[in-house]
Amino acid sequence: MPEILRKKIVSKNAKIAVIGLGYVGLPLAVSFAKVGFKVFGLDKDRDRVERLKKKQSYILDVDSKEIARLVKSRRLEASTDFNLLRGADVILICVPTPLKGKYTPDISFILSAVRTTQKFIKKGTLVVLESTTYPGTTRELVKPELEKSGLKSEKDFYLAFSPERIDPGNKNYSVTKISKVVGGLSVHSSELTRILYEKIIKKVHVVSSAEAAEMTKLLENSFRIINIGWINEIAMMCHKLKINVWEVIEAAKTKPFGFMPFFPGLGVGGHCIPEDPLYLYWKAKLHGFNSKFIKLAADINSNMPQYVIDRLEAVLRKNHKALKNARMLVIGVTYKKDVKDLRKSPSLKLIELLKGTRCKVDYFDPLIPYLNIGVLHMNSMKLTQANLSRYDCVVIATDHSSIDYAFLLKYSKVIFDTRNVYRGAKSNKVVRL
Repeated sequence: MPEILRKKIVSKNAKIAVIGLGYVGLPLAVSFAKVGFKVFGLDKDRDRVERLKKKQSYILDVDSKEIARLVKSRRLEASTDFNLLRGADVILICVPTPLKGKYTPDISFILSAVRTTQKFIKKGTLVVLESTTYPGTTRELVKPELEKSGLKSEKDFYLAFSPERIDPGNKNYSVTKISKVVGGLSVHSSELTRILYEKIIKKVHVVSSAEAAEMTKLLENSFRIINIGWINEIAMMCHKLKINVWEVIEAAKTKPFGFMPFFPGLGVGGHCIPEDPLYLYWKAKLHGFNSKFIKLAADINSNMPQYVIDRLEAVLRKNHKALKNARMLVIGVTYKKDVKDLRKSPSLKLIELLKGTRCKVDYFDPLIPYLNIGVLHMNSMKLTQANLSRYDCVVIATDHSSIDYAFLLKYSKVIFDTRNVYRGAKSNKVVRL
């Protein structure tokens, strides 16, 4: 049975279904279609599917012209009809894995996708879970659910985990340029998954188990959340000690070994860093292990918007202004520079907290013309001399490249810079994080 599927993959005759057409699934679907596979992109979101049928991309990293070419050639077919899974030789599950509550994983999207797959899976199919999750999910949750079909894992179908490593907006590292980690429930599953991904990715690293692959992803993201939390704490410490944290980081960067620069800011955003490490924290607690570093870093990062507000109060106080009567302008609301992505953006939390102080708050973001999310219903302001003169303080939350920072500095009264945009600037208007 593995040999039949192996030949289909090698010859690119295997039909691939991708469940979930978000930041992970769509680039994968496009990459496989580009090299010659027939790909079904499946999503419950009708708007996404309709846009793809109209040959339009809704993700920065995927070009609409590429979508148009692949849809026209019928290499890529987007649909809300999960009956198409019946014809798939390979099924890639790329659905969200958010949190429910503060520290508890929400695997409902994975469960839904797996239960749907179970209805249509045929003998000889390879199923690969890409959604970030806690160690043990593939073996303990996905396998039993799929076996409710009457088929047996590693005999009738093959199952593996391969963590997504998408970095939205990173032009140097698209999905096909980032090495892939795979871990199957058997040698056959690992080998089939390796052969599959080598069709689009040069380097595929096989680990001994699905659990090792699941843990790899969580180690990567936990490393980042812990170091970001640490540098944010250092920033707060340096402020107390009256030391420029940005100068200290630049100095430390001159060491050619033993140091990797991380930078302070409003916290962490996107899907991966704010949530994925907490999957590991939750799983470890089930086994009686308390991961102090992950929880501490998560708490420090989530508190950064409030810390910035505390600093803003002090800045305004020096100018004989109370925060509740102040006019504030937040620059940048996406979670990442030059990326049109609002997921878990700490800028949004900052705006919510500022509104809670009863101050007047507006925002400007060249990528986000309006906000209609949660309690925030706002339009982006225009950066004009007249508008800037009305604000008591401007907060640089996300440092998009297209913003005219010289203009901002010239016509603003005070700027609180959380991103070190004004490094080296000698102006009494600028207050750094």
